[in-house]
Amino acid sequence: MHKISNFTGSARHGWEKMTPSMGFGMSRPHPQHDMSVTPPIKRSMGTQPASPVPAPGTIVNLSFNVPFSSNLAGPEVEDVIYASPGAFSRWTFPEGTAEGTPFHKLPVHANNVETLRSLCRAMSENSEGRLQATVTSSSPNPIPGLQRGPLKALVTNVCLSGEQEMVTRMRGRILNDTPISLRCETVDIDSNLIIDPSADGARADVLSHLDGVADCTKADIFLLGPKQIDESASFNGNLDSNLESRLRIVVYGDMESAEHAKTRILIMIDQILGRQVDTLRLELSLHTLVCGRARRNIKLIESATSTAIYMPPPFPQIYGYIPPGATRRSRDEVIITGESQDNILQAKKRIHDLVIGTKTFVKDVHVTNNKLDSILLERLDKIRKIIEANGSYVILPQLGLQQGIVRVQATDILNVERTVREIMALAGQFYSASWWVTHPDPSQRPPTAGDIRAMLSDICINSGAEISFEKLNFHINGSDDAVKAAMMVIGGIPFVKKSQYTMRVKIELANEHKEFVSGKKNGKINKIMSQSNVQIVFDGFNEYNFYIDVRGAQYDATRSGLDLVEQEMPASISFHVPDQYHKRIIGIGGQHIQRIMKKYSVFVKFSNAMDRGGVGKEDDDIKVDNVICRTPARNAQNLDLVKQEIMDMVEKVDAEFVSEHVVIDRLFHRELVARMSEIEELEKKWNCKITFPSTEQASDVVTVSGPEYQVPLAVDEFLGMVPESHELAFPSSPELRAFLTSSEYHNDVLQKLRDQYVVDVTVNEPKQEAIDNKEILVEGLLLTYTRNNAGGLKDAVDFLISRLVAHGLEATTIKGTIPRPKSDSFEESLPFFDSKLLQRAEPPVVTDSPTRSTFAGDEAEQRSLFDKIRKPGSMGSMSSLSSFLDRRKNGSGSPGSLFKHASSNASKASLVSMESRDSGYRNPWNDSGINLPDDDNHHSGWPLAGTRPALQMENKFPLGTGNFGNGTTISLPGGVAGDATPKHDARASADSGRPSTSHSASGYPAPIGPPR
Repeated sequence: MHKISNFTGSARHGWEKMTPSMGFGMSRPHPQHDMSVTPPIKRSMGTQPASPVPAPGTIVNLSFNVPFSSNLAGPEVEDVIYASPGAFSRWTFPEGTAEGTPFHKLPVHANNVETLRSLCRAMSENSEGRLQATVTSSSPNPIPGLQRGPLKALVTNVCLSGEQEMVTRMRGRILNDTPISLRCETVDIDSNLIIDPSADGARADVLSHLDGVADCTKADIFLLGPKQIDESASFNGNLDSNLESRLRIVVYGDMESAEHAKTRILIMIDQILGRQVDTLRLELSLHTLVCGRARRNIKLIESATSTAIYMPPPFPQIYGYIPPGATRRSRDEVIITGESQDNILQAKKRIHDLVIGTKTFVKDVHVTNNKLDSILLERLDKIRKIIEANGSYVILPQLGLQQGIVRVQATDILNVERTVREIMALAGQFYSASWWVTHPDPSQRPPTAGDIRAMLSDICINSGAEISFEKLNFHINGSDDAVKAAMMVIGGIPFVKKSQYTMRVKIELANEHKEFVSGKKNGKINKIMSQSNVQIVFDGFNEYNFYIDVRGAQYDATRSGLDLVEQEMPASISFHVPDQYHKRIIGIGGQHIQRIMKKYSVFVKFSNAMDRGGVGKEDDDIKVDNVICRTPARNAQNLDLVKQEIMDMVEKVDAEFVSEHVVIDRLFHRELVARMSEIEELEKKWNCKITFPSTEQASDVVTVSGPEYQVPLAVDEFLGMVPESHELAFPSSPELRAFLTSSEYHNDVLQKLRDQYVVDVTVNEPKQEAIDNKEILVEGLLLTYTRNNAGGLKDAVDFLISRLVAHGLEATTIKGTIPRPKSDSFEESLPFFDSKLLQRAEPPVVTDSPTRSTFAGDEAEQRSLFDKIRKPGSMGSMSSLSSFLDRRKNGSGSPGSLFKHASSNASKASLVSMESRDSGYRNPWNDSGINLPDDDNHHSGWPLAGTRPALQMENKFPLGTGNFGNGTTISLPGGVAGDATPKHDARASADSGRPSTSHSASGYPAPIGPPR
């Protein structure tokens, strides 16, 4: 492992050119280190803590919100098939509860608040008067100009009064003894895996195992029926009844309990499918390094060995809360399931080989304590995405530990650098501010201790910031909007407003943007200071970021100065342009790009493969953002115009990289991953990238990214690898049986279905079924096709039925027909008009197709592009659903009702991808952007005034290998692109829109250093 430290400014000279011979140690000790750190290099001006430490003995009042997930809803009562012991009463309202009762009144949420009150009461009583802890719960009031999420959510606030050390320690204890990270995880499962037809319900061994998982993890587990089918879904072309018919296992619990229970349920499903289970021990900090960027390495191992590899969560015990009696998953336990033990051993060997060949580079960086806690509470999912994208690992301190050191580890220096810069960009999304009352107004009564606690709780609940108060001094920490909202509320408090005070706001920004903000010879900053009567100081922090310190003696002046500084901060957008177009866009001597930059006042920077680390890097680098446009936030509206003008010089086949999400049953992902060579050929053919979700995520969504005009074609070919089926059943008769075995049926009907609809039909053996207390012989037809041709299923079924009706079939007795979606015409509302102006539509001329009046000779060649990219609105066999589920469908007595929504003639997702560049394909704005309000309604981002997460082999598995811990063997019955900056988009406080202090959040691969 190579320790990276004491390289002042080395980032400016391209770390990708460094080698271990440049001063890095060549030894590889065990990766588990103590957190002793070489102090990072500071700028000559030194650093200061975000909040000055008060003198010992000073009484400090600290107010902070406890982030309960009080808006997390429980399951729908009518959907519940099974609930683990006690779960139903915790997550549903008692009978007789009024409709519309807010979710925060669910018993589980109310109990969490009451437990917190008991904890604070016990802390106060046991401190012998040295600590006072109070709990306040209320809903926040709306603050104009600051949208902070749902206002109906209940916010619970804790105010601590005591000495600084005790207050800080108790804050950490409260956050770590409270279930602050409640969440809901869902696993979809086919009903035939867990429904026992003979018992008319779920299998007893499955329910027994779910009870065992709930008891082990202390999570609440529900088995729910299929999702309610949207009546308009088939008309809109977004229904897939195969997936809609699956049952759902829903897990509620804190972050680690929910993930542990979800993984054990996934292992249970693999065991039901007859797969073997084994475990492997691997040091936690090596997991994401072994997985590789975007988990590429682990997917290749799964493809080559036909296994499923479940990695543990990356940040165990980051929140200290553990439910009483819960068992945590081992932090270094990797679970592998496979068809045979040989496959599992092959996967273990490949992982072992990866570990042996892994060299690690480590770097420690300093982050302010308050900001680090904010990142852990609000941006932990962002950290997980960063480390997965870069194939790196981040060692984070436990919440509330007040150790502002982060250790970053990766397999090469470039990925270490990318990860560090993106983490520092997250830190820049949080502000800190101080407000000192220097000369109180003698006519104002000083606030009492009770007044202070009530005041601080009110400010925190309404702003979302964390505030400490001592000796008439406020110290505020939180996201940019939260800090500004808190300052606005403080500015309206009478004893503050009428006193003399000074205030300071500190913004953290990347060092590379220092000259960008200050201007030539500090011209921009000098102008702001003269306009707003504030003082602006640039204060060094570490080798990556610096502070912009805005100081003033009046709230309005400081607010104005801060607003002007924010307007000068960089707004950026990054996107991908293939390297071969760079010279054309730049022009001879840079003429073209200089003209564009002058026209829009936007700086544009290109990077090529050599800048990104040299030729021979991973293929992932081909599609990363390699163009970045940067401009002051006040000019952010021109960023899209610059991007549009640059993309106009790129051929349509390569322009505008976008992503499309394709929903495929997660269990079939394994079949697709096993055909990785075909998928790689498809990627090369269409210049696209196909990304599968991680195994433990259990998601059905596969992402296809690439050029806008190539993605629909790639999706169509990819869906051609996904088989689907649909069943038709109808009473048999001698005439029908003779027709189904005749040459006319084989040569005419079947051939036409293959050529015209790309559908194959198999005739099943007739079987006896009881219908209306009569034994009737039932014929069964199985239609098979691929997902990309699912849009023509309705026409194929209509054509087949039309031929069968001619041989004695009654159309009303067919199970599995697909009715057309209801038309939105006015015909039904005008039944009594008989005029030439309002005539009823005449029935169309009967042809071979029920949807077209004429049929071309060579239909296959005359299909349009939209016909080729038909929607995967497939219908599969529903015969696996037992009468147990049929009875749960309210009033769906007819057999055909299960298929009533299947018609889907074109892919909505694919059609959207063919729209203009202003379509939904533009990737959502990410954190790297700045939010510019409309010029007509410019509030400067402020509220209006006066308003208020060594290699060791083991063969043990807690669930057993192929059976459950209770000895019950479960078997299968029958066998089985680019970041962008928002312009005028209202920003939710859950994700601050601070400008980028680094390159793109997707890992901008430009060379490290200032713009060329």
